[in-house]
Amino acid sequence: MDSPLAVSACSEWSEALLIERCLAGDNLAVREFVGRFQGLVLGVSLRILAHRQDAEDVSQETLVRALRSLSRFDQQRPLQPWILRIAVNRCRTALSLRRNRDLAAELAHQVADRPPASDHELAEELELALGILREQYRISFVLYHHQQLSLPEIAEICNCPVGTVKTWLHRARRQLAVHLAERGLGPREYPSPQTDLPRESSPKSFSGSAMDHDQAPAEQDATEPSSGPPR
Repeated sequence: MDSPLAVSACSEWSEALLIERCLAGDNLAVREFVGRFQGLVLGVSLRILAHRQDAEDVSQETLVRALRSLSRFDQQRPLQPWILRIAVNRCRTALSLRRNRDLAAELAHQVADRPPASDHELAEELELALGILREQYRISFVLYHHQQLSLPEIAEICNCPVGTVKTWLHRARRQLAVHLAERGLGPREYPSPQTDLPRESSPKSFSGSAMDHDQAPAEQDATEPSSGPPR
């Protein structure tokens, strides 16, 4: 059994040392790797999949695949975007397995007819509304507004141009705005802002009452990577 001192020490390891120890077969390092990234992966997966059991399965599979692929990881780059890219790919696979489920009907069944009366209920409405978004829109929205990743980081994870991410974010915000308006939580028309949103280097927290109706570039569909992390 590992001593508390040893466990505490490994929590201070750099990513390079953590990878080195994992590749050497250090069980303590493997547990530290899982502990360091499990919450992040589960949070992203849960918001994308909107199903706890599916998210837990994807989280476990993501971390297992990441550990198995560490020997191929470019250690000059940060771990987090690489791990999130694996997680996003696994979420896409999970979504494809349940493609026939009518998320919009599920949303209508769960949401009450009356408008929410509190900030907490508004947050719940927004979480439910994510389920009606197209897969790419939901992924980009979660990575940008919940994980505070920059546009280039999201583009790398999704293997698409930055302009495509901007388009996805624009359309996600617009669809969510329409949904919340239909629920009586905002205006039905949204004026164009004076500046483009989002900025590439400044992720913003999301508020259902502050969504913009911005102009976005024409969408370019992302292509699947020919190489990179495991799917």
